[in-house]
Amino acid sequence: MTLILRSVYTLAAASLLLLNCAGKKQPASGTNQVASAASDGKELFTTHCVSCHAMEQEEIGPRLGGITGLLSEKELIAFVKNPNHAIESGNVRAVSLSKRYKMIMPPFDFLKDEEIRAILGYIAAETKLHNIAPLEVKPDREGPTARLGTPVVKTGLRIELEDFVTIPPSSDKMPRTRIANMRPHPSHDGTLYVSDQRGIIYVINGKEITPFLDLRGQVENFVNEPGLGTGLGSFAFHPDYLQNGLIYITHTEAPRGKPADYSYNDSIKVALQWVVSEWKMDDVRSAVFKGKSRELLRINVPNVVHGTQDIGFNPDAAKGDKDYGMLYIGTGDGGSTISKHPELCHTLHSLLGTIIRIDPLGNNSKNGRYGIPADNPFVKEAGGVYREIYAYGFRNPHRLAWHNGRLFSAEVGESNFEEVNVITKGGDYGWNVREGNYAISSKDLKNVYPVPATEAAPFEKPYLAYDHVDGNAISGGYVYEGPIAALKDKYIFGDIVNGRIFYANVDAKLSDGQIYELMIVRDGQETNLVEMSGSKRVDIRIEYNRFTKELYIMTKSDGKIRRVSRAYTNN
Repeated sequence: MTLILRSVYTLAAASLLLLNCAGKKQPASGTNQVASAASDGKELFTTHCVSCHAMEQEEIGPRLGGITGLLSEKELIAFVKNPNHAIESGNVRAVSLSKRYKMIMPPFDFLKDEEIRAILGYIAAETKLHNIAPLEVKPDREGPTARLGTPVVKTGLRIELEDFVTIPPSSDKMPRTRIANMRPHPSHDGTLYVSDQRGIIYVINGKEITPFLDLRGQVENFVNEPGLGTGLGSFAFHPDYLQNGLIYITHTEAPRGKPADYSYNDSIKVALQWVVSEWKMDDVRSAVFKGKSRELLRINVPNVVHGTQDIGFNPDAAKGDKDYGMLYIGTGDGGSTISKHPELCHTLHSLLGTIIRIDPLGNNSKNGRYGIPADNPFVKEAGGVYREIYAYGFRNPHRLAWHNGRLFSAEVGESNFEEVNVITKGGDYGWNVREGNYAISSKDLKNVYPVPATEAAPFEKPYLAYDHVDGNAISGGYVYEGPIAALKDKYIFGDIVNGRIFYANVDAKLSDGQIYELMIVRDGQETNLVEMSGSKRVDIRIEYNRFTKELYIMTKSDGKIRRVSRAYTNN
């Protein structure tokens, strides 16, 4: 019954939209009712499911075509509401797929049956139209999924969280918010800026939350769906913001014929365009953005996942240093590998799967809108190499953070490992022939194998890695340098889906590669973010104010930002 594991997880997520779509429409009858239901189902599937699934081919999750003819509607609805029950009962299909995809969706028992039926109806219609056979699953009755990595260690280290603010809902759809990034104002005045992927940047002043910039009315073709990572990806204040008023933002646009700085063969579809833009404030003292913007860089991607989700400036670089004012931009493989175009990444001839480094105030790039630093590692390469590239071989460099001159990048994995990499200038991090410390083939992304001695290439190895027994998708963090002694010199991060909070001890030699778990205590009792947020998919983000040294935990599912108030060891 685990036809879809990650698949049905996305199905259920898609179904959330129906709570509101269905509520807004007037009852139809006859043909109109059928057409309306089909339209709703297609819209919902496109909005939430296509980031992980297709009807006829495997992508991040299994293909969905044919499943409604294999299992009854009752069985499918029951699975969506309680997927763990299928695994625990020993259902052959459920167990087999759980081992292959290493992902089990959280239960969505709050959904009404008719809301789930709408999405299943669309899948059934597409199955019939294209005559799609259901995914064949070979029985696998062996023990639980084998562990490939070193287990996360639970310690006696506890943290306490205090409620800080709740971000206003940006939609009546679930999740209510899509909060993603937090940045402190460069003036050190205590204000914080938080982005919602639906296109809004808020300013938090004390407990007051007001919109600062809304892209939706200012960017033609702006989209924040389909896909879990689309919309407003990230933003960063220029280190000289107080003098020049410059803010940099990444976002997605629907492809409408605008030429891209990175493109590929016309035979491959363009699902989205990721854009890096510069926004110049007229008055840096204003609480609302007023000014103008210009485009720096536009990238075509063949799928709706793994885009340009984080950017940043090295906060450790002082004025006069070569790295001062250089903008780092992390872009995933754009779904090229799961879309059967692995050749589009893991190469210096592509911007997909790279961290690039540019001078946003320069003009020696090919399009003349930004500069390429003279000390970039591939700046002297010829033959169509992108000289912007600082490091490459990434699937999804989800978050960037600096500490004592080192750049840490969290890498969201495929089916086996989640990584933290320390970025080396010119380094090759191996995707899509490496995942964790293992080899992988683009023809089978669900399995890894030991690296043969004859294939020992000079790939950079992960600093930290955990397998999918402990989590599903990493959310990068920061090295804590604040007054809470128990957290000092720890890189603190988490898992997006289950909300577990992890840490690693950071020293000058990075000698400890073990990952540990932080536990949460509230009112004297141990708890977790699933219970605190009220959602089985937590969607955690870790944020840090380098000026005040305060650490924050953000959860999309309830829109809450919580501040770490205390940490201690309970032996």
